[in-house]
Amino acid sequence: MKSLSFKLSLVVMALSTTMAFAQSDAQTPGAQMDHSQKPAAPKSEAQMSFQTMKALAGEWEGAVSTDMSEAMKKQMGADMKPLHVSMRVTSRGNVLVHEIQEAGTPLDPTKYDHPVTMLYVDADKLTLVHYCDAGNRPRMAARVSPDGKNVEFDLVDVSGGTQHGHMHHAVFTMIDANHHTEEWTYMMPGDKPIHARFDLQRTK
Repeated sequence: MKSLSFKLSLVVMALSTTMAFAQSDAQTPGAQMDHSQKPAAPKSEAQMSFQTMKALAGEWEGAVSTDMSEAMKKQMGADMKPLHVSMRVTSRGNVLVHEIQEAGTPLDPTKYDHPVTMLYVDADKLTLVHYCDAGNRPRMAARVSPDGKNVEFDLVDVSGGTQHGHMHHAVFTMIDANHHTEEWTYMMPGDKPIHARFDLQRTK
């Protein structure tokens, strides 16, 4: 009986020693490799360009220049006053909202234009959807310059009527943290493009 008890004691001691060594190994840095310590997957070009765009979050104002003829400006009532552009990151960092209005005017959609643009990563593309005052929604996909400072959006498709034309192309150029330009191309009926350039300085 004593022999059996002695053998059981040896077994218990052996198991305890094995468990102690296992716990000790688990606490060493080399034994704690789990999924949380794996290096993060490299960001795609779309994700990197979206990060670049999100750095523009804030308030901006600046002058507008356009190749619109003087006759067309009078016809459309476009006197090219300075613009205010607001950009904010929302939806837990998944969307950048871009809003345009004439500088110094209230947000009154019955009197003033106030187009809204949403930017987000869709699969492997940085996507732009422009909710236009013309009543349509052009969708564009980005391509990035080699230096990463220029993000250009090409038209993919348009939802809604285009009898009054539609936004066709956009280019954002980052000059520095407080200065960027935007170039927007509006396609008039009959495929006549109008180009506008915003030269924007950060105000907030």
